[in-house]
Amino acid sequence: MASKPVAREPIRRNARSNRARILATARQELGRNPDVTLEEIARASGVVRRTLFGHFPGRAALVEALAEEASQALQAAVAGQPDARESPERALARFVLAIWPVGDRYRLLLALARQDLGVERVSEVLSPAREAAAVILERGQRQGVFHGHLPPAVLNAGLEALTLSLLESVNAGAWEDDGTRTAVATLVAAGIAERQAVDVVKAVVSEGPKADRE
Repeated sequence: MASKPVAREPIRRNARSNRARILATARQELGRNPDVTLEEIARASGVVRRTLFGHFPGRAALVEALAEEASQALQAAVAGQPDARESPERALARFVLAIWPVGDRYRLLLALARQDLGVERVSEVLSPAREAAAVILERGQRQGVFHGHLPPAVLNAGLEALTLSLLESVNAGAWEDDGTRTAVATLVAAGIAERQAVDVVKAVVSEGPKADRE
């Protein structure tokens, strides 16, 4: 009779727990100080240096893991968007409100973009949101809801830059937002009157996430 294999699931669970804790700590510590060392992250995570390096052999591997985590979170946030049954202005407001928490959680990656990730990798992370926004903006321009003096792709790039700039302002401690002010600013930049933009965002916020209404 063959001997039973040693139960490895507790070890795997412990390893997954350590990895998750290291990533969560890295988000916090890198957000406070982009130059924090891996040794400092290990101490803050409550693990020994060898454990951290067992999961992430270097800084590049750790930052890449955070980028992948952010990419998956962003994909989940935009899943099912946009809804063609919803007016473009409401769809855009809902889109911004959906992605803002992800951007806020991973805004540290903006500070690491040039240093660690590179522009191309950051673009890959943002691509799900960029594609979803393009659909909303193109529909809004066709219906005359958003201004049409810019091509859709250019308008999309401008609104993306606005969101990233506001996230960087949060990074710098110059601004605070739960996403509502950014949603209003995005609608205004897209061509919606400020008063209407405020009302649209309030209405969308009062309804809650789309998943809660289905």
